[in-house]
Amino acid sequence: MKILLTRKHTEDGNYISEIKEADEYTIIHEPIASIDLMERASRAFVNNFIQHFSTAYKKIFVLAGLGDNGGDGLAIARMLYALGYEVEIYVVNYSNKQSANFLINLERLKNKITSQWVENTTELPNFDDNTLVIDAILGAGLSRPLDGLIKSVAEKLNASKAEIVAVDIPTGLFADSLNAKDDVVINAHYTITFQAPKLAFVLPQNADIVGEWIVVDIGLHEKFIEQIAAKYLYTDSQTVKAIIKPRKKFANKGNFGHALMMAGSYGMIGAAVLSTRACLRSGVGKVTVYAPKCGYEILQTSIPEAMCLPNESVDSLEKLPELEAYQAVGIGCGIGTEPETVALVEELLKNIKVPIVIDADALNIIAADKKRLKLLPENAILTPHPKEFQRLIGTNWENDYEKLKILSVFAADYKCIVCLKGAFTAIALPDGTIHFNSTGNAGMAKGGSGDVLTGMILALLAQGYAPQEAAILGVYEHGLAGDRAAQIKSPTSMIASDIIENIKF
Repeated sequence: MKILLTRKHTEDGNYISEIKEADEYTIIHEPIASIDLMERASRAFVNNFIQHFSTAYKKIFVLAGLGDNGGDGLAIARMLYALGYEVEIYVVNYSNKQSANFLINLERLKNKITSQWVENTTELPNFDDNTLVIDAILGAGLSRPLDGLIKSVAEKLNASKAEIVAVDIPTGLFADSLNAKDDVVINAHYTITFQAPKLAFVLPQNADIVGEWIVVDIGLHEKFIEQIAAKYLYTDSQTVKAIIKPRKKFANKGNFGHALMMAGSYGMIGAAVLSTRACLRSGVGKVTVYAPKCGYEILQTSIPEAMCLPNESVDSLEKLPELEAYQAVGIGCGIGTEPETVALVEELLKNIKVPIVIDADALNIIAADKKRLKLLPENAILTPHPKEFQRLIGTNWENDYEKLKILSVFAADYKCIVCLKGAFTAIALPDGTIHFNSTGNAGMAKGGSGDVLTGMILALLAQGYAPQEAAILGVYEHGLAGDRAAQIKSPTSMIASDIIENIKF
């Protein structure tokens, strides 16, 4: 599992980035010279860059600052030049101080590329649509808004038609805190970041600033990374490999749990179908779907692998069934908010003794009377989309950073797990940490996708995964199935059923 690297306050009131600390630890404990670590990072950047941009692609301008981010830029320019790229370097001369690594890399450019020093934006070339600019002006340790020359350069670059690739982080963007609305930040089309994502990368409000982004490993010391008490983490394939339990050869269906899916109402039986099919595809031994009578024939016909327990009411859920036979319960997909269903949800919350995942209308029922929040069992998994979460908390947030604070506090206060759905779905745990998901795509923004996720998490709970594991693994595999579906059907054309057909644990 990767951490999302942030900054922290120093004793003198400034900031230091955790990646800077990781650099220093690696330099001492690998050991490796600082300039050699910079060379390694620059090489990692270039190795990714050349996979996307050929030598004949566009003319390349490197805009370098005077610190270590600028040093990276100079090293990158030298490496690209050696590979046959047409490269020009412009050093943004905003200070009378330069870092030692910047000066070393400047010296290494002699007899290769001439660096043009810029003290006014009029000294910059015109960046047209046939140019690519590598932004290596400022890095992840920035703690104040751009001003002066750098601000003017950023404004000129944003007004141009050039394609922009950022080194580690776009200049002007704070790695882990809110930029003011009038802050000038370079808007990158592509960001190649070092070692781990920055918190800013996974928040919707920064999407147009960071653009598409990728992490490149620069070999920072794993021991230091592991000892960081990170609040924000990033789920990747290695995380998932450590969670998934192998299935034994002589196992039987009884080894993988019996799940109860409480879903559907008149006109919404499709939600019950989707969530139940997803549950079956996710490895559960048996599923019983509890639905109103209007869905009985539909469910028996469309999901023959599931058992159907019809509710006494024709149109809605109204009476709590016996729960002793089940290892986990899911509720909410398409159940509506009729008074009898509200009563059922309350009774379920008061009597549940097994893990539970709560979605959709069940969340809306809880939100309608905040006293019901106190009925949430410990480690209950909630899967709201942003509007549903706003109803639960009874307020809105001003920005994505405030949203994260509210999310973390909510999960801690109610000792629950909240999967706040969206790009990089944020999973808040009772310990206050937030895990961001790395899979998924915009094609999943379709009706029914949330029902699929509920079914997948329910299956994992029934199989005996701890709620935290079920949430993290379920969200990851849900997104991964969506990515497979998008490759086959395209993001525009895919539907929720395509996600189910591409679940492959």
